[in-house]
Amino acid sequence: MRSYRIYIPLILLVLSLALIASSTFTETLNLTVKMSQLTEESQRQVRCLADNIYHEAGFEPEDGKVAVALVTMNRLQDPRYPKDICSVVKQRVKSTCQFSWFCQHKITVKNESVYENALETALRVFANYETTPDITNGALFYHADYVNPRWRGLEKTTVIGRHIFYKESERYYDAKN
Repeated sequence: MRSYRIYIPLILLVLSLALIASSTFTETLNLTVKMSQLTEESQRQVRCLADNIYHEAGFEPEDGKVAVALVTMNRLQDPRYPKDICSVVKQRVKSTCQFSWFCQHKITVKNESVYENALETALRVFANYETTPDITNGALFYHADYVNPRWRGLEKTTVIGRHIFYKESERYYDAKN
């Protein structure tokens, strides 16, 4: 009779390696990064993302903060928007800021603990954007639920906290191209 005891650790090792290599496992990993590990330029970009989170969703639940960060990052993937976070956050179209707080000159931080939380969220989304599930469903736009911007050609993707998220509808996008 053969003893299978020596094969069990080998089988477990092979199964573990297969699990690590599988995409479903790697998608659930959250890369932990510290600001000090980033280049100076990357730190600047993370701070711009944190500023946007702080001013747009600082007092929202965590998923609201993540959603604002994702919209900012989603814009980086679209050729119509600037190619770095700070430029996306500070972008103006004619005289209109894309993120209202920037035009309202609300650049000062009044609550350090809320900002630190926004910075942690920004760093996490920055480091894990490619593997973070997009809870906004591809949104490039959002507004607070107490505002009615009368946007055309957009479809609502979700509501998270006090924000309503949108992307361009297929019909509108097809008509423009």
